[in-house]
Amino acid sequence: MRIKVSGDYLVGDMKKQSIPIAAEGYPFIGFLALITLVCAGLDYPVISLPALLCTGFCLYFFRDPERISPEDDSVIVAPADGRIILVEKSSDERFVKEEALKISIFMNLLNVHVNRIPFPGRVKSVRFSSGRFYSADTERAALENEWCALVIDTDRKYSYTVVQIAGLIARRIVCRAEPGEVVNLGQRFGLIYFGSRLDVYLPPDTKVQVEKDQKVRAGETALGYFRR
Repeated sequence: MRIKVSGDYLVGDMKKQSIPIAAEGYPFIGFLALITLVCAGLDYPVISLPALLCTGFCLYFFRDPERISPEDDSVIVAPADGRIILVEKSSDERFVKEEALKISIFMNLLNVHVNRIPFPGRVKSVRFSSGRFYSADTERAALENEWCALVIDTDRKYSYTVVQIAGLIARRIVCRAEPGEVVNLGQRFGLIYFGSRLDVYLPPDTKVQVEKDQKVRAGETALGYFRR
């Protein structure tokens, strides 16, 4: 069961999503499919054809394919599909108390938008902040847009943070993780509607495996490795 916390932010249990469509897409798909059928039955092609195209787009956007994560107890996988737009050291006090390695992933409308856990651990906290909706691939978005931050303690000495950031079109961040919950590598934990961004804050000595402009796949592509 999910509960509404603030605005359009959702948090709740992390029961397995329906495959291959994320459950959050059903209302959109059902509504558009109904409009398509009604307009087709009334012989309104001017409305039914665009509605059919929108239904097809929603089916595509909310797709939720299975992913196979690497078998390595030190690997940190990408939490989202998309393009790496930033790899740098950061000291953002909103999310980390000291300098960290920040990796940012931009998701466009064509990417899979289901988000996955980068590294196993226990959820320490989930924090939400309302904000603006600038284009997610800009630095202004990182500073001012609506966000949800997930802090996870690992079985090592490290903790890390994953931040879901709403984009220009996105108006809804979904996070199912709850404080105290044990999460696994590559496990689904939420999504952001219609274009967005994820920032990951890792220990500064993380061995990085990606570079700017590289394409990544959630749950599969290695962002880096924790030092042993």
